Amino acid sequence: MATYSPSTHCPSSSAYSNNSSLINRIHQRTTFPSIPRKGFRPTKLYLHQSSNGVSVSNAVHVQDGAKSMKESPVESDGPVKILKDGILSVPPVTPPEESIDVASFDFNKDKSTVSITVVGASGDLAKKKIFPALFALYYEGCLPEHFTIFGYARSKMTDAELRTMVSKTLTCRIDQRENCGEKMDHFLERCFYHPGQYDSPENFLELDKKLKEHEAGRVANRLFYLSIPPNIFIDAVKCASSSASSAKGWTRVIVEKPFGRDSESSSALTRSLKQYLDEDQIFRIDHYLGKELVENLSVLRFSNLIFEPLWSRQYIRNVQFIFAEDFGTEGRGGYFDNYGIIRDIMQNHLLQILALFAMETPVSLDAEDIRNEKVKVLRSMRPLRLDDVVTGQYKSHTRGGVKYPAYIDDKTVPNDSLTPTFAAAALFIDNARWDGVPFLMKAGKALHDRRTEIRVQFRHVPGNLYNKNIGPGLDVATNELVIRVQPDEAIYLKINNKVPGLGMRLDRSNLNLLYAARYSKEIPDAYERLLLDAIEGERRLFIRSDELDAAWSLFTPVLKELDDKKIVPEYYPYGSRGPVGSHYLAARYKVQWGDVGDVGSQQ
Repeated sequence: MATYSPSTHCPSSSAYSNNSSLINRIHQRTTFPSIPRKGFRPTKLYLHQSSNGVSVSNAVHVQDGAKSMKESPVESDGPVKILKDGILSVPPVTPPEESIDVASFDFNKDKSTVSITVVGASGDLAKKKIFPALFALYYEGCLPEHFTIFGYARSKMTDAELRTMVSKTLTCRIDQRENCGEKMDHFLERCFYHPGQYDSPENFLELDKKLKEHEAGRVANRLFYLSIPPNIFIDAVKCASSSASSAKGWTRVIVEKPFGRDSESSSALTRSLKQYLDEDQIFRIDHYLGKELVENLSVLRFSNLIFEPLWSRQYIRNVQFIFAEDFGTEGRGGYFDNYGIIRDIMQNHLLQILALFAMETPVSLDAEDIRNEKVKVLRSMRPLRLDDVVTGQYKSHTRGGVKYPAYIDDKTVPNDSLTPTFAAAALFIDNARWDGVPFLMKAGKALHDRRTEIRVQFRHVPGNLYNKNIGPGLDVATNELVIRVQPDEAIYLKINNKVPGLGMRLDRSNLNLLYAARYSKEIPDAYERLLLDAIEGERRLFIRSDELDAAWSLFTPVLKELDDKKIVPEYYPYGSRGPVGSHYLAARYKVQWGDVGDVGSQQ
C-alpha cells in the first residue's frame, strides 16, 4: 500500500491511476487460453501508437500439450507459420522506437477530469474541513490535472461569494514555500457555486449542466461529499444519482456520520442508499480512520517483529481506548442531544480503532482483505451488558473564579435531558487471540484535558527478580505501550530501568517517538487523506455496510436499555476526570486507567 507522503505519492498520482486503467482495458481486450501455470511463458507486451490510437502486440508460446483455441484471423507484418495441430507460430516482435511500455503510458491524459461537489457547502464542516483539505491536496500536487470543485447548498450565493467564504479558511499551513498566494488564487479559480434544494431533481440537473460545461467533453468522474444532516441524505443521493451522475466515468458519494441511531435505522439508511448506489460507490467516512497514528497502528504491529509476537492474551493484560475533550457541546447541544457520546464517539471512532488494533493479519493490504478482518473482530465480540457501561453528564463547576456551564445550561438542550456526555465500557473479544482480555473504552466532554490515546498494558514479568525493588506498585511498574493519536502525536513505550548510583533503585522511563521532534513536515489532516482515497477509489479507511451492521449490533441493545429504563447519568464537574463510576468499572477487571496521573502522556 502506497503511503500518502506528498513528496512520494501525490505528484505521481496526478495522472490518477491512468496506468492501472490502461492495464484493465488491455485485460478486457486480451484473453489467454486457460492452461496450467507451468509452461506458460508470455513474451513482453507492447503498446504501439498509430494513427488509429493504441494497439496491443504480443506473442504467446504455449507448451506442455495445452489445447489450442479457436482464434479470429490475426494480422501480422511478419511471416506466420501454422505448425502441428494448427498452432500458430508468430516470430518475436521487435518493438519499434515509438513503442511504449505499459507502466509509463498515460492513456487518458487530457481526456479525464474529476468534479468534486460539496453538498452543504455553506455549513461549518465544509468551511472548516473539506475546502481546506481540498486546497491542501491541490497545494501538494495531489489532485488530477483537470478538476473542478462545486459548492451546492440552499443558500443563495455567487461564485465570487463562495470564493470569498472559502478563502477565509485556507492557509498554507503545510509549509511556507513560495508561491502560496499564487496557488491559492489558482485553486479558487477552480471553485464554483450552484444554489439548489437537496430534494430537487431539477436543481441537480442544472448542476449537471454546469459540471458538463467545465468537464468540456472529457471523461467525467464525479465525487459528491454529503456535508448535510442525515435526514436529507437520501433525497440528495436520489437526485444526484438520477440527475447528476457521470455517464462514462465513475460516480462516488462520501457520507458523513451518523449512520443511523441503532441497528434498525442504520439498516434502513443502507437499504435506501443502495436503491440508488452500489456498495462500491458509497464511501462512509469516519475521519478518525484517517488520522496519522491510526494509520500507523497496523504498520507498528505488522512491520516490527518485537510487537507482533506480543499482540495477544499471552502478553497483554488490557487495552484502553481513551477519548477526552476539555470543552462541552459549545452550542451544538441540539444535535448532540439526539445521539449522545456513545453514538457520537464510541460506536464509530473508538470501535473502528479497536477493530484495527485487534484484527488478525490480513491476507494483503487490499481494502477488502483488511475490512474482512475487521468484521471478524466485531462479530467475535461478546454482547455488551448494561453492567459493563457507566454513563455521566457534566454539571456546572466554578474553578479559578470562572464558572463553567452544565450540559443542560446549553439553550439547545432540554432541561430534563438524560443524554450522556461521558461513557465508559468494558468489552471482550471471544476468540483465541483475545479471550479474557478487557478492552476498556471511555469517551467524554468537559474533562480535565484533551486527548485520544490507545494504551496497551502488558502483563507482569513472571517471577520478577526485582519485585522487592518495585514495591507495592506492581501494576504501575508493568510495561505500557501508548499511541497518542492527538494532540502532540507520539508513540512511547514505558520500561523499567535502574537509576544511576550505587544502590538498586528502579525507575520508569519512556522510549519516546514524538512526531513533532522526529518529522519536520506537518502531519496532514485526516480529511486530506480520506478525500484523496475517495478520489483514487481506495476504500481501506472507509466503512463497509457489514462493518456498520456488526458495530450497531454490539451497541444497540444497551442503548435501548438505557433509553427504556431512563438511566440517570452520574454527574461530574466540568473540567474533572469524569464520573467516579468509571474507575470502579476498571477496578472490577483489575485495571487502572492509564491516563490517571500519567506524566508520560504530557511529555
